[in-house]
Amino acid sequence: MEFRIALTEDNAVNRNTFMQKLKVSGRMELVFVAHNGNECLEELKGLPHNSLPEVIFMDLEMPELDGIETIRLAKTLFPHIQFIVLTVFDDDNKIFEAIRAGASGYILKHEPAAVLEAAVVEVLQTGGAPMSPAIARKALQLLSRATNPAPDQTQTQELPVNITEREQEILQHMVSGWDAKRIASELQVSVLTIRKHIANIYDKLHVNSRAQVISLAHKHKWLKG
Repeated sequence: MEFRIALTEDNAVNRNTFMQKLKVSGRMELVFVAHNGNECLEELKGLPHNSLPEVIFMDLEMPELDGIETIRLAKTLFPHIQFIVLTVFDDDNKIFEAIRAGASGYILKHEPAAVLEAAVVEVLQTGGAPMSPAIARKALQLLSRATNPAPDQTQTQELPVNITEREQEILQHMVSGWDAKRIASELQVSVLTIRKHIANIYDKLHVNSRAQVISLAHKHKWLKG
């Protein structure tokens, strides 16, 4: 199986390194390479639906239109495309800004081809949120601070009333890190049914990624126990 991917990166050396990693993998088909965010959006608009990339690896620091704003705009136009940030930065603000914009993963640029391929598989086949270990540790620290704020920073908020009991149950499992297959097994329903519930949760919470759901759940204290 080949996965259709694209790259948005303004640095020529990084572009060449990425393409060399693709040759090592052999399972990722490169649809296009864009040099900045504007070029990425133009490439997407010019492609037929069945030729669009399934995953776009996105640099953050670019001239004209940076990676976070590109993800935000592209997610509005092409909500089914998954974005994985590919960066040398582990800045706190950029991690959460990228997640809020709609990124599904956050990978450091030095990672080998196998990690890039595994990240693509994870976002497309299990609905996961792949992160390099250093980024994951940083994200956990940020979530810990969000879950245990100072008393005057508490932002408790009830779940929207249109979230059903079944969707609340699935939301709890999502926040616990379970993928659709594991949730389906636990609830003894089909994976397709779970994915439909997850799509409904995204719609009702006005988000477009599992990472954003988890961020909201921690921010508003939707976790049980």
